[in-house]
Amino acid sequence: MRPLPPLRPLQVRLLLASAALSSTVGLVLELLLVTQASYLAGDAALATGVVVGTFLAAMGLGAWLSQFVANGLRPRRPLLRCFVLVELCLSPLCLLGPLALFALFAADGPLWLAVVVLTLLVGVLGGMELPILTRLLEGQEQLRTALARVLALDYLGALVGSLAFPLLLLPALGLLPTAALLALVPLLCGWALCWGFPELRRWRWPVSAGLPLVGALALVVAPLGDRIEDRLYEDPVVGRLQTRHQRIVLTRRRDDLRLFLDGNLQFSSLDEYRYHEALVHPAMALHGRAARVLLLGAGDGLALREILRWPGVRRVDLVELDPAVVRLARQHPFLRRLNRDSLEDGRVRVHLGDAFALVDALPGQYDVVIADFPDPATPPLARLYSVGFYGRLLRRLAPQGLVVTQASTPFFTPKVLASIQATFAALDLETHPYSVDVPSFGPWGFVLARRPGPAQPPAVLPFEGRWIDNVQLARLFELPRDLRPGPGEPVRANRLTRPVLVDYQRQSRWRAD
Repeated sequence: MRPLPPLRPLQVRLLLASAALSSTVGLVLELLLVTQASYLAGDAALATGVVVGTFLAAMGLGAWLSQFVANGLRPRRPLLRCFVLVELCLSPLCLLGPLALFALFAADGPLWLAVVVLTLLVGVLGGMELPILTRLLEGQEQLRTALARVLALDYLGALVGSLAFPLLLLPALGLLPTAALLALVPLLCGWALCWGFPELRRWRWPVSAGLPLVGALALVVAPLGDRIEDRLYEDPVVGRLQTRHQRIVLTRRRDDLRLFLDGNLQFSSLDEYRYHEALVHPAMALHGRAARVLLLGAGDGLALREILRWPGVRRVDLVELDPAVVRLARQHPFLRRLNRDSLEDGRVRVHLGDAFALVDALPGQYDVVIADFPDPATPPLARLYSVGFYGRLLRRLAPQGLVVTQASTPFFTPKVLASIQATFAALDLETHPYSVDVPSFGPWGFVLARRPGPAQPPAVLPFEGRWIDNVQLARLFELPRDLRPGPGEPVRANRLTRPVLVDYQRQSRWRAD
């Protein structure tokens, strides 16, 4: 039995390049599954834990299973075949796995089970690859050198994937097109290996025939995903956009335009005025002479529309995390009519970035600060309702200034509003909670805070809104008892080191029923 010739330098490079690209694909697919599970299930912390934990455990299982592959006297040929087979199996998982999750969610199937199974399969394949590659190379050079080269390229591939997904692939392509692109990478690696190794000549033409097939399927994955996503919304989808921060979907039925971020309704054009009038006008009326206003997290321009109705306003600084939301508000015809082109007003300055980081860099002090962030369902969002963040806002607040924030729905999550009150109170601020009924959401809560001082004269509006007037304003701060936590239910302040709001947001009366 003649020994097989040693691997040529080109063959070694093909193997190492395939391993690095496979590591990139595996890492990107892992991040994609975290993003998709967070979007569909609405629980980013659980999605991260399930996917990352399962992926790491599955890689260990794959590494253990690799010891049973090709244990004969001449293992190189079966090892090569197994290595290529791992690449070929990874391709359909990338192509069809995320699409299947969308379909399963739309059909109200076992989403979390599917996420675990898909992550398990991808992790096992990734875990088998490195030991197999090491065994292929250990005959060429010392084992320590082979391990060093394989692991170095594997970690480099993981780094490339971890950066490429949030910075390039997700904002430029979206979830399903990214998955389709990933499917082509391991297939191309397998094709290159088949033509680079004589031992794999029988696989050349079948793998070559698979390339155009997978390419054709990749072109229809995104349209299929859009059709499945359409079923998740009651009204026709008229626009969709994936950014590095969130999934933006617009639906419209006649005059009802609705904006969804990561599947969560942000407003309906039929009743958004109730929410935005309640968010803006009580604080502006209590101050009475607000000239400088800081608006946080309201890039759609609707709260800005209400602020600009006050004749004394000279400057508004708007801080928005996602540039795509601002572009949409400036360019979409219906949204422009709805926000009355408020973003084009000369008094407005738009600052793009994370409010937590930008607040300290803003110039001067503000008479009124209005925070319109999403509900604190994740730690990154909960930090925008923390003692630490509100302390930063106080440094930007004029001596007689006021802060107001949305506070989720107090009927279903009363502890959220109460915790926000406790958070302001931890900074020695007096608080005034209130709520308003918004038909699309039900009762919605707000918390207004200011430094203690002498009693203020009654607030007066210089105009009437569609909902708010002086009669509504006078009785606004009478928060009903059933919108507060029950007796004996302790509520803590929300801190950076302990984001209790995340748990309070999950402890919904609706879910308890």
